[in-house]
Amino acid sequence: MIVGFRDKRTEAFYRGRRVAAFSGFARTASRKLDQLDAATGLGDLARPGNRLEALRGRRRGQWSIRINDQWRICFVWPEGSPGPADVEIVDYH
Repeated sequence: MIVGFRDKRTEAFYRGRRVAAFSGFARTASRKLDQLDAATGLGDLARPGNRLEALRGRRRGQWSIRINDQWRICFVWPEGSPGPADVEIVDYH
């Protein structure tokens, strides 16, 4: 269960609103957000297509799953939390 979002754009997209910046990969992003919402732990996201990775640098403490070569869904999974928080769709490269 997604606990919270880092930005309004990602939350609006998750709630079914069209976000122009995400139009090129909307179907894939929606599927990945559904996977994130259904996950009960990080292990549920460790599928090869997701390419789950712990981030470093200024994003230390965050995790990401890949939407495509350019875009990621980044999030934190606080200890004891039922799901991910601070979920955002970003081009962080």
